[in-house]
Amino acid sequence: MTTSDQMTPQELAEACATAMWNDDSASQRLGMSLDHVAPGEAALSMTITDQMTNGHGMCHGGYIFTLADSAFAFACNTYNQRVVAQACAVTYLHPVELGARLTARAREISRRGRSGLYDVRVSDASGTVIAEFRGHSRVIKGTHLRED
Repeated sequence: MTTSDQMTPQELAEACATAMWNDDSASQRLGMSLDHVAPGEAALSMTITDQMTNGHGMCHGGYIFTLADSAFAFACNTYNQRVVAQACAVTYLHPVELGARLTARAREISRRGRSGLYDVRVSDASGTVIAEFRGHSRVIKGTHLRED
């Protein structure tokens, strides 16, 4: 896959997301779907299965974190630079029952030099906010798409 100076920012974001999605076994195997991508933002969703429940019969927090982290990853990788998490924090606000459909919406707060800051809100289908996640990103060597 190649990039071009003629590619719009939206086209670039979509091409980077496609390249990442094709190699993202973790998100795919957890049943996530990539619902939206644009420069500096992304939304992914996932249904909570019985394999994701904890000893209380609710969704294990690690799966909520993983959904938020995946949305964060897709949002910060929309500029054809390889970007990884430098630090992340999550605050859980509401328990999640088996079968719930969660959506994580990530948005860029700041991007300067090699660092970025992203907020991710995880909500259920009724709009209840389940968790708030903040991720700090760091650009590393390489690109998702081959440069012409």
